Amino acid sequence: MNTAELRTKDAAGIEAEIKALQKAHFNLRMQKGTQQLSNTGQLGDTRRAIARAKTVLAEKRAAK
Repeated sequence: MNTAELRTKDAAGIEAEIKALQKAHFNLRMQKGTQQLSNTGQLGDTRRAIARAKTVLAEKRAAK
């Protein structure tokens, strides 16, 4: 999900997106640990997506 899509969501929607991304990142880490992950670049992508969502959430909270 890109930044423009995140900015259209409300705070609760962004928090739900962060939780989903964290769960996906955990699953990817477990796959890596059991040698089942073929595309290790996904780990970085999810980590950056979590950071992006947290940044947008912080911006929304600061604007209030």
